[in-house]
Amino acid sequence: MAKAEALGAEEQSTSAASPTQASPLTIHLEGQLLPNGLRGERAAVALKALWLQPEHVDVTVLPYNMEVINNARAARASGQSVHLAVSREDDLVHSIRNHLGCFDGIVTTSTENSAHTQTRWAAPGQWMRALRLHQWAKNVIIFLPLLSSHRFDELALIGQGLLAFVAFGLCASSVYVMNDILDLADDRHHRLKRNRPFASGALPVHAGLYAFPVLLASAYGIAMLALPPLFTVVITAYYTLTIAYSLLLKRVMALDVIALAILYTLRVLAGVAALSLTLTFWLLAFAMFLFLSLALAKRYAEIRDALERGRTGKTRGRDYEAADLAMIASLGAASGYLAVLVLALYIREQGTMALYANPEFLWLACPILLFWTTRVWMLTHRGQMHEDPVVFAVRDWVSYAAGAAFLLAFLAAS
Repeated sequence: MAKAEALGAEEQSTSAASPTQASPLTIHLEGQLLPNGLRGERAAVALKALWLQPEHVDVTVLPYNMEVINNARAARASGQSVHLAVSREDDLVHSIRNHLGCFDGIVTTSTENSAHTQTRWAAPGQWMRALRLHQWAKNVIIFLPLLSSHRFDELALIGQGLLAFVAFGLCASSVYVMNDILDLADDRHHRLKRNRPFASGALPVHAGLYAFPVLLASAYGIAMLALPPLFTVVITAYYTLTIAYSLLLKRVMALDVIALAILYTLRVLAGVAALSLTLTFWLLAFAMFLFLSLALAKRYAEIRDALERGRTGKTRGRDYEAADLAMIASLGAASGYLAVLVLALYIREQGTMALYANPEFLWLACPILLFWTTRVWMLTHRGQMHEDPVVFAVRDWVSYAAGAAFLLAFLAAS
């Protein structure tokens, strides 16, 4: 009798626990599985479509919350049903479910999952990375025409140069943010670029969609209110070429590195325009050859990194193969040495000799530049080069020392 009562109590306990076990685990897509949701991802695809580059959201590399996914898999392994809650059901949602393979079904909800939605707009460190503030170091090139014109002691021109520096930096940051949004899929497949703020989910994509036009408007505001009209023309050319590079040119062999070299050189033209100086043939030729060398070093570093990870075909988003490394190195080193040759010819010109009190000191600049160019390419060949040589130079004390010595040679000549 007691045994029968105990058995009945056990059956009653089991039936009471059964509904709890059968209760499905519901995971919200917006905010929980994807902390920043899909709104920005859809908008990024729509933005790219505006440039006649149709694309779909790559569900294989979305910034999922892995803790949520692991919990879903553990619950399913224990026999619990797992549902994915969405505000609307479409092909993208089904693609996510099929890719993850840890959901038994999809349920639609009429309310947003506000409890799990994460707002990451206020993340200063991530915004500094997204705006690439360290890349503003490139804008020092704007002051190169001031140095070559021997007017670097005029405070009014230095002030104009600083305004141009900030305006160009804001314009460039706008470009970086827009490019990161357009290149989300490619970046998420890249070993290093997947850690960028928008690709990793550290910043919501829709925040970038608001940020890049604000940055661009700020750049144009400074340019139009405080700088000569020609400077506005230059940053417009820079922005237009950057868009062309991001959408097309970076996928075309040779055109990509030439476009990069022109983008660097446009900073020289920006300095000329902002300071109302005269552009010389020597400065333009020197800049073009030197920056082409750096662009080729950048591409070499990318391809070498892909080769080390076992990729022998074309690099994703690029038109180069591993077999092209030797040729890229040859072209890059030759271009760097041509910049040295242009510098030597500039020093030898009679007009240049008349500009300096002690022109013989200028010859010291040639071996310094030869040393730096050779070192850059040797380190690139060894795989010790950052994917952006300018970023490498900003962090490299030898580059600082070489730059200081180069500048001292010109000051001594003056």
